[in-house]
Amino acid sequence: MTRRSLILLAGFGSAAMLLGAFGFQYIGGLAPCAMCLWQRWPHAVAIALGVIGAAIPSALVAWAGGLTMLTNAGIALYHTGVERDWWEGPQNCTGAAAQDLGSMSASDLLATDTGPQIVLCDEVAWEMFGLSMASWNGIVCLALALIWFAAAARNRTIG
Repeated sequence: MTRRSLILLAGFGSAAMLLGAFGFQYIGGLAPCAMCLWQRWPHAVAIALGVIGAAIPSALVAWAGGLTMLTNAGIALYHTGVERDWWEGPQNCTGAAAQDLGSMSASDLLATDTGPQIVLCDEVAWEMFGLSMASWNGIVCLALALIWFAAAARNRTIG
């Protein structure tokens, strides 16, 4: 495969992951937590790099894509650790977030139309084969990073 083809493959991989995340959210009804949203941004950057790389298939673009996916894999690993109670997560989206509920009025807490939608980062909303969405995202990001780095290692050829 050419560098351009690998860049496009990696960019489409991130697009598929982002579409899947939106599908889980809007079709499946699984609202994302704050850390889930963090993991979407590197995919958006990788999609943009895929578009740039399709026009200008340079090794620099491919290296940037690979580093973007490694960053995302790191965020996913951090999120997985929070879900598995391996370490503490951010206070604003873990079990500690429940303390913020004390500042809300009883009518706000009981409202069914405008009640708070708190999605905790330390609770697994969906899993397959014992792995959460964050874990799967991390695995896919590592695979996409390998594709980006393979693109960077290719000699520049037209095609």
